Amino acid sequence: MGYILALCAALLFGTNGSVTKVVIGAGLEPAQLTLFRVGGTALFAALFLILRNRAAFKVSRRQLLRLIILGIFGVALLQYSYAVAIGLLPIGITLLIEYTAVLMVAIVAFFFFKEKVRPRLWIAIGLVLVGLAVVAQIWASALLPFGVLMAFLAAVCLAIYFLLGEREVGKSSAMSVAFWTMSTSTVFWLIFSGWWRINPALFVTPVSLNGNLDAVHLPLWVPLAWNVVLGSFVPFYLSLLALKYLTATAAGIVASAEVIFAFLVAWIWLGETLNPVQIAGAAVVLLGIVLAQTARIDKVVDADLAIKLDEP
Repeated sequence: MGYILALCAALLFGTNGSVTKVVIGAGLEPAQLTLFRVGGTALFAALFLILRNRAAFKVSRRQLLRLIILGIFGVALLQYSYAVAIGLLPIGITLLIEYTAVLMVAIVAFFFFKEKVRPRLWIAIGLVLVGLAVVAQIWASALLPFGVLMAFLAAVCLAIYFLLGEREVGKSSAMSVAFWTMSTSTVFWLIFSGWWRINPALFVTPVSLNGNLDAVHLPLWVPLAWNVVLGSFVPFYLSLLALKYLTATAAGIVASAEVIFAFLVAWIWLGETLNPVQIAGAAVVLLGIVLAQTARIDKVVDADLAIKLDEP
């Protein structure tokens, strides 16, 4: 049951990259899309707590300050940088770069928090760096530099969420952390997203689903609703349910399937392809990510729990 739940969450997260690309291509700016995603998730988290655990709304002032910081840097900027990156890069490559956050967390935990790590971490770092160089084909400069920069910014923000989020989840329920961080992110983007520039008619304007579904047109609110409900809150909730049956390490490894699903959906739907050499490089990166996820001895970061606050 745990593996089924975790795989369903990874599939929804992986599919959502292609949905996001359609929404942004239809004219909604990355910051505006992020506002809808975090605002919708905050609303669903609030309803969940009202029905299941109202006491979880209460947090101390000190914890609230940490959650605000987490909401801005670990959620608001994470989802924004990811949305910008997939507008410029293939979805699968963006996620491969974003998942280097797992390496960043392990390195910070080792050097700054003095946590013990298994020697496999250094092998993982080497594999990820070599694999990314192959996928990006750095010898041919095939990727837009700004897109790569935004993908790495997403990785840094995700690492921040890992480092702060795992500590806050240990003090409050995960849904409480989701509510406060998403609410903070919502306030942030209400100020900076420029939502007032959106023409309301855009939401009912038919938009093409692009790629192999180019002939299919739906009102923009349909893929937008998918993005909020099935691309954010539902997979996040499924990942929480999976943790009832799996260890954090196992759930984190299964979460890596998101990258595979993202590649497959983008290939079938949008026609985004990799050559054989890039596919081999992607496999090397995924192997490195799995090794890194099992390298921390004292605390293993739950990647599945953190992304869906993605991610992204």
